[in-house]
Amino acid sequence: MMAIWVDADACPGVIKEILFRAAQRTQTTVTLVANQSLRIPPSPYIQMLRVAPGFDVADNEIVRRCAAGDLVITADIPLAAEVLGKGAAALNPRGERYSEATIREKLTMRDFMDTLRASGVQTGGPSALNQRDRQQFANALEQWLQTSQRR
Repeated sequence: MMAIWVDADACPGVIKEILFRAAQRTQTTVTLVANQSLRIPPSPYIQMLRVAPGFDVADNEIVRRCAAGDLVITADIPLAAEVLGKGAAALNPRGERYSEATIREKLTMRDFMDTLRASGVQTGGPSALNQRDRQQFANALEQWLQTSQRR
């Protein structure tokens, strides 16, 4: 059975809500991985996995536990690259599906932005999640769920 892993420390609440509803509806296991306890609805399909605090601890646990065919929800590009390498799918909270074709470019851009920030350039963060982002996420999730149920 395919599973969904959520890099939950930075995942927006509205995205978690979409995932919770999808887990119930499709009976798909959703596991939130975070270094703090998070409130989750009572459900046999929704789990919380608390990891020790620390840099990349949750990411490393997701990489260790996810399997080919699973879906990982993350905005963390290096994490997405690692799970793609294991044969899992990766989707960001804005509904953008990472792929082997786009991940290298995204890693390069991320490193470039890190370099700019390190040299004192103010780059700003991502814009707030809007209704279109939520809809794109819901659509991309639905597409993955339908595809994985056919397998």
